Amino acid sequence: MQSIDSGFTAVAIFAVLGYLLGSVPFAVVTSRVMGLADPRTYGSGNPGATNVLRTGNKKAAILTLLGDAAKGWLAVWLAHQITGHSDVVAITALAVFLGHLFPVFLKFKGGKGVATALGVLLAIEPLLGLATMLSWLVIAVFFRMSSFAAIASALFAPFYYFILSGVLWPLSGSILTAISLISLMLIWRHKANISRILNGTEPKIGKKTDH
Repeated sequence: MQSIDSGFTAVAIFAVLGYLLGSVPFAVVTSRVMGLADPRTYGSGNPGATNVLRTGNKKAAILTLLGDAAKGWLAVWLAHQITGHSDVVAITALAVFLGHLFPVFLKFKGGKGVATALGVLLAIEPLLGLATMLSWLVIAVFFRMSSFAAIASALFAPFYYFILSGVLWPLSGSILTAISLISLMLIWRHKANISRILNGTEPKIGKKTDH
């Protein structure tokens, strides 16, 4: 009973910690510190790095990207270092991602989770995160659409994890489930982008939006 209780306590603690870390809105914080408009008031209205880039301020966009990725990485890394249990790591990964999507500090209206998902993947397996990031870069450079690159990379991530398990890392069912759910939620958050891509109206990377 003691081991069951301690396991449940670890899951609960890291789920809450992960969610709160994920809820930190770096797009909004960075924009305020740098004197920029609230990213929720222009462009896609999404509090994320791509929308911040539409101001033309690359430094703000990079800082937002790094912050959102760092919180995903930190939450999962802490879970792994402190517990070493794949189930706790998986729950923490989901929690920090959900925190970004539905942040308590922004009335549960958050971003799409691309950078946070990358941070999570880098913490789970650095090579997995790098492979997914490389996929994003290649697709983004070729098509000039961040959203399309994110959607495609989200599809690749669980595939990469599965096919390379047993070769580069051990297979964990809970980790695979977490990555798959994160990928599905990320794609779901891009449903409006998918519609614009099909209509040919999706903005290109680097396009400045008036606000």
